Parts: sequence; C-alpha cells; structure tokens
Amino acid sequence: MIKINQKISDIEIANFELEAFQNEEIKKLKLSDYKGQWLVLIFYPADFTFICPTELEEAANYYEEFKKLGAEILSVSTDTVFVHKAWHDHSPTIKKIKFPMVADPTGKLCREFGTYIEQEGVSLRGSFIIDHESVLKAYEIHDNSIGRNAKELLRKLQAAIFVKEHKGEVCPASWEPGKKTLKPGLDLIGKI
Repeated sequence: MIKINQKISDIEIANFELEAFQNEEIKKLKLSDYKGQWLVLIFYPADFTFICPTELEEAANYYEEFKKLGAEILSVSTDTVFVHKAWHDHSPTIKKIKFPMVADPTGKLCREFGTYIEQEGVSLRGSFIIDHESVLKAYEIHDNSIGRNAKELLRKLQAAIFVKEHKGEVCPASWEPGKKTLKPGLDLIGKI
C-alpha cells in the first residue's frame, strides 16, 4: 500500500491503463498522466447505492473550486466503465459529475491504495490527495456506512498546497485560507 510522502510513480499501478467515463465518453487514462498537477482520488464502494451519490454530487458541486487550485478529481469504484455510464445516464444526481469516473473492476487500483475489501469485491471509502510532484500528502479511509465531506477534502487540499508553497509554515487545526499559520519552533518561543 502507498504511504504518506511516497511517490505514486513508485507503485506499479501509476502507469497502468485505466478506463474512465467522463463527458459522455469512455476514455483511457493513467495516474502518471496527472504528474504536474494535484490529484484527488475518491474511492467509493459501488454505483447505484445510497451514500455514494450524495458524496459524488457534493464533490461535483465543489469541482470548480478543486480545478481553480490546479487539482483533478478522479472517482474510483470497482464497477465497470459501462456501469458508470449507465448510472450517469439514469441519475440526475450523477449527471452533474464532470470529473473522470474511473473503473477498477479487478480491484488493482483499490488494492494499491489499501481500500479493497477482498470478501466483498468493493472499495472502502477512501480519499487521497497527491501533489503535483506525484507525492501522497494526505489520505483518509473509513467504513462504508460513513459518508465523507467534500468541503473538508477541499480544505485539506488547500492546506497541502499552502504548506507546499510556504516552506517552514504549517497549518493548525481547522485552518482555512487567510487564517494564521504556524512556524514550528518560532511560535513556541515565549510560550514555554
């Protein structure tokens, strides 16, 4: 499984060709295609389910904000690309999605990121933020009964970008753009 501060180019799957459904088309892509830009992977269990459309709709609602930060979102499930298309064609909620919906029917990508549930053949809910140099900066994996928060994922992306661009500064709890950051060591002087 990939780890924090590991390059995704270190894993075999980075150059593995995947199918995705986007903008009414089935296309091929590789994770390595996104080197030079930030990447947010949203793993989810399956199409035509209950929580998944609420999460993907929320991600779709924030998609332009992610794009303004130079990030691409890829949603990933173990469904085939044809199931993604069918879901898109029949759900007004899923029609809102403009980002690539990646098909991982073999579970290979899910296994590399540690989200695959072998007994069920589906993914756990996992969110991964990869920087423009292909380095994993943040991730969260949780039970499939708990939906994630796209606004919080956007905030984590903003924080990751900030610390990448501002060496020596870190973001405290609940940091948002424009708020005070910390400089380790310097901010402790006088408080001890």
